[in-house]
Amino acid sequence: MPWMRSHRSALAAAAVTPLLLTVWAAGPARAHGAPTDPTSRVYACSPDGGSASRSAACRAAVASNGAPFTAWDNLRIANVNGRDRQVVPDGRLCSGGLPAYRGLDLARADWPSTRLSPGAALTMRYVSTIPHTGTFRLYLTKPGYDPTKPLTWSDLPERPFAEVKDPALTDGAYRIRGTLPSDRSGRHVLFTIWQNSSTPDTYYSCSDVVFPASASAESGGGGSTASAPANKERGNGRTTAAPSPSDKPRASEQPATASPTPSAPTGAENPRAKDDSTPVASTGVADTGPSTPLLAGGAAAVLLLTGGAALALRLRRR
Repeated sequence: MPWMRSHRSALAAAAVTPLLLTVWAAGPARAHGAPTDPTSRVYACSPDGGSASRSAACRAAVASNGAPFTAWDNLRIANVNGRDRQVVPDGRLCSGGLPAYRGLDLARADWPSTRLSPGAALTMRYVSTIPHTGTFRLYLTKPGYDPTKPLTWSDLPERPFAEVKDPALTDGAYRIRGTLPSDRSGRHVLFTIWQNSSTPDTYYSCSDVVFPASASAESGGGGSTASAPANKERGNGRTTAAPSPSDKPRASEQPATASPTPSAPTGAENPRAKDDSTPVASTGVADTGPSTPLLAGGAAAVLLLTGGAALALRLRRR
């Protein structure tokens, strides 16, 4: 009965709704991201890092890691809650202490790097696939940092030189702005912490940067230690060793696009589709009576019966 079918449909919808809500609520936890300018080690050494991924440092990192850095946007730890120095051990800051990223902790002075100017304004480009709230904290290693030694928390100041809360996600990336310290020269590490407030995750990354020793060195431009061609940005006097990725997320994470407009029903759903070449006349009158063939057949039967009766009557008169 119709009312029974409606009742069953309502019960089915009620049963499925909590499951759909659970899936929807769990979706934001898939947020990912990493700095691409200044380029981070994990991105530069990933399959998306271009020629920088073929540098000696990246080849060594992949070999140490035992696998390529395909998931370059997934270097995160849950439930840190600001206890970064207690959770991430010394010498493993660039990997976040995660075994899957251990190759990023190699102490060497030839990582793909970005040239910066001391005291200049910095705009970090931090690619992310899903918008989320949270705080970015940027640290720069102290003067005298030795890149040939493992990076430790004592190499970083207690306070970040830039801290930005809830920046907007524009064209697939956050723009984190700050002013670089003016007393740095040579090779350093820009260490970034992104503590989400809408998920329990905290992200870590190391971007290798180089400051010129003098104004003449800065004006000379120059590249980084990576073999990738350097791209100089206007207004901030910096060059980067690795190309920036497109703003599109990874194929495995790409948001679903809208479905195309549904096509016409198939032959099983629309009997007329089986013979589309046959024109269908429209009279504009509802088909409430019998069809034309049935009327024609009925009329023929009446004529046949009438003719038979007339013939029988003539035979009797004879």
